[in-house]
Amino acid sequence: MAQCLRLRPPLLHHFKTVAVRPKKPTKIFKFSVRSCSLAPENAHKLVAEVKEKLKKEHNSLPVGKYGRDDEEMILWFLNDRKFSVEDTVSKLTKAIRWRHEFRVSELSEESVKIAAETGKAYVHNYLDVYGRPVLIVEAAKHFPQKQEPREDEKLCVFMIEKALSKLPAGKQEILGIIDLRGFQTQNADLKFLIFVFDAFYYYYPRRLGQVLFVDAPFVFKPVWQLVKPLLKSYASLVRFCSAKTVKEEYFTADTLPPIFRD
Repeated sequence: MAQCLRLRPPLLHHFKTVAVRPKKPTKIFKFSVRSCSLAPENAHKLVAEVKEKLKKEHNSLPVGKYGRDDEEMILWFLNDRKFSVEDTVSKLTKAIRWRHEFRVSELSEESVKIAAETGKAYVHNYLDVYGRPVLIVEAAKHFPQKQEPREDEKLCVFMIEKALSKLPAGKQEILGIIDLRGFQTQNADLKFLIFVFDAFYYYYPRRLGQVLFVDAPFVFKPVWQLVKPLLKSYASLVRFCSAKTVKEEYFTADTLPPIFRD
C-alpha cells in the first residue's frame, strides 16, 4: 500500500543508464466496469462471480468503496489476475482486509504530519509528460533510526493514495522518483523499501508505471543488490538515470520539480 533522499552536486554514476522510455498509451479508457482494457466480453459475469464468492466465503469483509462489493475494484483486480476468479478472490481478500486493518480511509494530512514535515516524500504538483501523477522521495532525508517504521508506512500509503487521486481520466499509473543524491548508509532502509514495493504489488497492482533511481551513488549498490531479487518482476520497473535525464525526458520547463532545477 512510504523515504526520501536528497542529492548533492552530481556524483559519479555507478550504474549504467538504461535507455528505456515509457511509451505513451495507445488506448484511453476509464476505470470502470464498462470500459476496462483487455476485459473479456463476460467481464460483468466474472465481476458478479467474484462478488458472490466474497460474500459467501468472506462475509466479514467491509462493503462499499474499496469493499468486497466494489465492482470497479473487483474488475481492476480481475484484470491484474488475468481474469482468474480464484486468484482474484484470494488477492482481493488480502487487499480489502489490509485496507481495513491499516485504516487507510482514516489517513489524512494531519495523521502523517510529523513524517511529512521531514520533506522526504511528497506528491509533485504537476504530472509528467506522459500524464502521470508523480510521487517523489528524497532518500537523504530518511533516517529510519529516528522514526517509527509505522509512521513511515502511513506516510507512504497516504502519498500513494494522494497520487492516485490525481490520476487524469484515462490514466492508470503513477511515476515514482527516488532522488538518491546525497544518499548515505544511514539512509538505507531495506525493510521500508520492500514495504513500498509490496504495497504496490499486493494492494495497488498495476498502479506503478515506473520508478526512477536518480544519481545513485556507489554506496547504494549493495542495497540494490539485496533488494532486487526480492522485487521479482517489479525490479523491471526500475530505471537508474541522472537528474539531467529526469529534466529532459519526463518534464517540461514549467512542470519540472524544484529539486531538479539546479
